[in-house]
Amino acid sequence: MARFELKLPKMGESVAEATITNWLKQVGDKIEADEAVLEIATDKVDSEVPSEVSGVLVEQLFQVNDLVQVGQTIAIIETEGGEGAVTVVADEVPNEAVAIEKAIEVAKETVLAAVEFNESDKFLSPLVKNIAKEEGVSVAELQTISGTGKEGRITKADILEYIKNRGNQPKVTATPSLMVDTIAPVAVPVAAKAAPVSVNGGDEIVEMDRMRKLISGYMVASVQTSAHVQSFIEVDVTNIVKWRDKVKAAFEKREGEKLTFTPIFMEAVAKALKDFPGMNISVDGDFIIKKKNINLGMAAALPNGNLIVPVIKNADQLNLVGMAKAVNDLGNRAKAGKLKPDDTQGGTYTVTNVGTFGSVFGTPIINQPQVGILALGAIRKVPAVIETPEGDFIGIRQKMFLSHSYDHRVVDGALGGSFVKRVAEYLEAFDVNRDF
Repeated sequence: MARFELKLPKMGESVAEATITNWLKQVGDKIEADEAVLEIATDKVDSEVPSEVSGVLVEQLFQVNDLVQVGQTIAIIETEGGEGAVTVVADEVPNEAVAIEKAIEVAKETVLAAVEFNESDKFLSPLVKNIAKEEGVSVAELQTISGTGKEGRITKADILEYIKNRGNQPKVTATPSLMVDTIAPVAVPVAAKAAPVSVNGGDEIVEMDRMRKLISGYMVASVQTSAHVQSFIEVDVTNIVKWRDKVKAAFEKREGEKLTFTPIFMEAVAKALKDFPGMNISVDGDFIIKKKNINLGMAAALPNGNLIVPVIKNADQLNLVGMAKAVNDLGNRAKAGKLKPDDTQGGTYTVTNVGTFGSVFGTPIINQPQVGILALGAIRKVPAVIETPEGDFIGIRQKMFLSHSYDHRVVDGALGGSFVKRVAEYLEAFDVNRDF
């Protein structure tokens, strides 16, 4: 008999880890090749991990809610139709057997460490949990460590630095229900997190789903991280509205795609980012990362009310047809829950269309670690002053507001305002005689 190590596959260029959300197969279950074994979740996208071989699942090396790194072994499958846990014959593949058994033991230790710290409110990697266990760092202490990793996660460097500076102070040995004061060793009860109770008995209390919890954390972290400033500008899109009305039927007939306003606006944003590369950056601590590619995030509302941001890669290299196809493809797959992990990674700037829901303008929260996000307001018919060589007169125009939120730590008003003004200029200078 032989054993196969099922590893967490590479899910995208910038996806390094995932959380196990559900085991679809249990120990002892038979598995066919390409059959899903478990479900995982990255920051925003859920997906399944299939088996590469047929056999029987004999080991689950991680539990639900454990964080797993790409390339890490997550399960052991016995191949050749064996049933139950079978030991590899030593004289057949001694080196492989020893390596696999060692990997299993390491993974088991990682799981045990994860179980002990599963009461922590922080999102802890198996490595951090192992270090905490070995060094006697309690859950209460972990709660006090400020993480420098993505979304405030505690990194290996963070916990090692904490351990180094902890010195000879008494260790906190608190359990989830008790907190021990290191100055006066008196146990102080900590109130357990209980579900709220309806006062009048008529309110419905519903726990947030996993994605909503993630979004909640991201939004709070972004506001606490970036110094948000907004600039607003009104833009006349009358020519764009007329042009789209004129060509949308022909566009759909020729390309098989609907032509919405979104790709037109995305095209203008991509051009403006090329003009102002200072907006196409990200922040990592005290460092500014100037992005080579222009990857536009496109905020999309899901049927369940949650939000997801698929990314149009190399948006500046697409013509209007290519942009329309990318927008429609990502939008449709987002609604159907068919996005892949890499579809939401690598964004350098984000656009959100608040006008879809009738909002005139909004003050969107920056999608970290980006430094700007543009909100597109509703297009409205409004009376406006029209300047002509013969004089000014009042006419009906199609107008909308652009709301630009940017990170004042690295983007000043001159850049933030100039960027959104350039987007408006591109939109108002739209060529009504252009082809699509």
